Formats: sequence, C-alpha cells, structure tokens
Amino acid sequence: MELSLVSSSGLFRVSKASHTVALLGTTLWLGLASGAQAQSVPSGGDDSLTFHGITLSGIIDVGVQHDSHGAPESDYYPAGTNSFITKQNNRPITAVVPSGLGQSKVALAGKEPVDDEFAGVFKLETAFNPTSGNLSDGPKALTINNGVALASQTMASDSSYAGQAFNSAAYVGIASKHFGTITFGRQTNLLADGVGLYDPMALALAFSIIGYSGVYAGGGNTEDRRFDDSVKYLVQVDHVRAGALYKFTQYSGEAKTAYGFELGASTANGSIDVYYQKVTAAVSAASLSAAQVGALMTACPGCSVGTSLAGTISDNQAFSVMGSYVVKLVRPIKLFGAYEHIEYKNPATPLSGATGTAYSTIGGYTIPYADLNQTAYTNPKKLQVFWLGAQVAVTTRLALRLAYYNVHQNSYATGTHTGCTTSASSGCSGDLQALSAAAVFGVNRHIDVYAGFMASNVTNGFASDYLFTNEFAPTAGLRLKF
Repeated sequence: MELSLVSSSGLFRVSKASHTVALLGTTLWLGLASGAQAQSVPSGGDDSLTFHGITLSGIIDVGVQHDSHGAPESDYYPAGTNSFITKQNNRPITAVVPSGLGQSKVALAGKEPVDDEFAGVFKLETAFNPTSGNLSDGPKALTINNGVALASQTMASDSSYAGQAFNSAAYVGIASKHFGTITFGRQTNLLADGVGLYDPMALALAFSIIGYSGVYAGGGNTEDRRFDDSVKYLVQVDHVRAGALYKFTQYSGEAKTAYGFELGASTANGSIDVYYQKVTAAVSAASLSAAQVGALMTACPGCSVGTSLAGTISDNQAFSVMGSYVVKLVRPIKLFGAYEHIEYKNPATPLSGATGTAYSTIGGYTIPYADLNQTAYTNPKKLQVFWLGAQVAVTTRLALRLAYYNVHQNSYATGTHTGCTTSASSGCSGDLQALSAAAVFGVNRHIDVYAGFMASNVTNGFASDYLFTNEFAPTAGLRLKF
C-alpha cells in the first residue's frame, strides 16, 4: 500500500490594513527578485518563477462582456459586472470586465524540506481586479450601494474577498510524503475545493453560477467560502482520499465555528467525492436600505455609512456528491455531475451586543445590531443545487466547455405567504437556471484567449423584487498566467 501527498490551499488570516498596497508590493518584489535570479530554461522546460523553493505565480484576466440586463461595473466586486441575473440588474451594459475565465490573483508559495519525510509549506495569495487595480472586495461594493435605489445600484454582492491584504489565502503547514498535509490559517473550505474540482466551467466567473456566486461553494453563505483561523487536513491512500477541516471561534468577525469532512476515490477514468459542512452563526451581508442609512446614527452612533452593512445570521449545513468521468471517443470527453443540498436555520445561539453597537464581520466591516436579522429562517430555507457539464479537447490547444446549472428553493415564508409559489415574497419557492458554453484557446502555456456566453433566468421566489428575470451575457477575453 502506498500513501501519497494531497496538495492543500489553506491560509493565514490577515486583517485589512492601511499597508495592504505595501504588502502586495512586497509580495511582487520578492517573487520578481526570485525570478530574476533563477536560471533560464530551454523552450518547453520548467519556466516557473522559483528560487530556493519559493515560487511566484499569478493570473491576470481581462475581457469584454455585454449583459442584456446588467448593472454598472464595480471597481471592487471580484467579477466587476454580473454575468447572470441578479436583483439589481437594471439596463443593458457593455463593459471591460475582470477575471472572466478565472479570478485574477498573485501568489507566493513555498516548500522547505525538513528531512526525507516532512516539509514546511506556506502560501500567500491576493485576489485583485485588473480593470481597476483594487483588491477584490465584495463588502466594499455593497457599502457603495448603501441607501441607493435598486434601479441605480452598481454591481455588488457579499464575498469572502473583503479587501484583506491576502484575501484569497494565507497559510502555513506541514506536508508529509506518507501522512498527508495539515495547514493552519486562512483557507478555502473542503466544499469549495470540491466545487473547483468538479465545475465543468472551472470556476469561470463569466460562465459559471457556482464559480461566480460563493453561496454554493460556501455551503450557504459566500463569506464562508474561505475560513480564517482554521486547520485543514488532507490525505490520500492509494485511490482513496479524505479530508477534515475545523474553524475555531472567530477573531475577525466572520462565521463563528465550522467543520467539514470529505471522502472520495478515483479510478483511471473517474472520480467521486462526498462532502459535509456545518457553520454556526454564518453571516450574509447586504447593502443598507435608505431607511437604515437614515437611522444609522441612532442605531449605532459610532458607525460609518462607508463601512456599515445590513446582515442575516443563520446556522447552515450542506452536503454534496460530486463526480466526473472521462469517455474516450475520437477525443476524450470529461463529463461532470453534482448535487448539493443546503439548509439554513435561525441561529441556535443568536449574536448579542449592546444597543447602539455593531457586529464586526469579515474584512473589518460592521453590521449594527439593529440591522442584524436573526429570525429569517423560522421555517428552514432549503436549496437543492445540481449541475451537469462536459469538457472536450478539440485539439491540443482548443477546448470546449458546456454546463447547465439549476438551483431550486423551497417555500420557507411564514404568515400570509406560507407555502407560496409566486414572486410575492423571496421566501416563496422558486428556481434559478443557467446554461453556458465557452471555447478556450491556448496560445501557449501562459496565454489563453476565450469566448462564450451564459444565459440565466429566475422564477417565483427567486425573482422576488427583481427588476428583470432573465439575462444573456456573452464574454470574450484574454488570460495571462505566470
């Protein structure tokens, strides 16, 4: 029997600070200095920017997108605009957008051998918006819409990217050739790892519901796609793999505690994984309404409109089965399929604070306790998510991707809307559907050009208070990898 190492992407928590730009600049300088000292390699060889075991890598992705029903681009939201229908979509939009095929980011990663068995590992990774030069920051995009009427809002949604210096990853750990990898810090949860592995669109923000929205990778809330203050363990034994994650009581304001498990197996042509995750006091942030902005100084005298949000607190649990299989025809076709069940309940232990104070959430943003909803799920809210898709390499350079996503919501409304199946309330049952296709051409190992579309629509409860219920969004772009 042979044990083999499973790679991990866990990370340290780093709070947002005034030195964010300096920290990012230091990261780039160290990596470039390493690359400058590395020996040149022949064409077709290893041209990674590695020096003494430390590697600089990154992605810069920019494209042009047209939204049949969109919202003006945000300089902070990771996707810039919205490639599928959301509540604030209000007009046709054509814009230069970031990260259509994958999140733009820069990273430093290292591995330092201790002996023949063990090595120390670390990773620091920062996501940014190349169209504006800002660090990706979903909560910042939300605050810009505080008090703004829906039809006048720019694109915004909550995110685990909240302007931190290392908003994507910051971890340290120990890797073993025979016993697996354990990491400590800020890292993606196991469910998010699975979504990244089994999404037929490979988490393309322009073409994937589960890539664009962190709700599904976060097991209910997008802030939980990544956990601060967590420990994560991954191991593989022959064709079987397993993982476990635990998040300790919060220090920086996001979800209080969480845990998750993974069990999977692979064959020559197929792979399957099962995931479970539980999060207590999970946070879902939103922009303040005009009434909430007007009452802010009374509700929280020390709060600022520029850093305050509204929020919903819930206890969430999710389980999922995901798989892939390669069919060998003229060209191999990789098929994908997955099912995820997410359940939201009112928190068993509600958050509490003194009148006139606020709860500090991810990235240092605050939610006045007066604007904190902790009774939204008297009837549990349940999402059933499934997707199907395929990838095929038409040539050695050209790949085609196709995907279908469906999210069904139960009726969890109370009072006069109990059991509703209309758009009268966001608690009514409803559906979100999306179909997408994309072609990716690899110019060389570092440059990809791509083009595709996503078509989406919402019905009934999913469409409550939406300005429009459908969208068609073609996107074309260029991705540079180093």
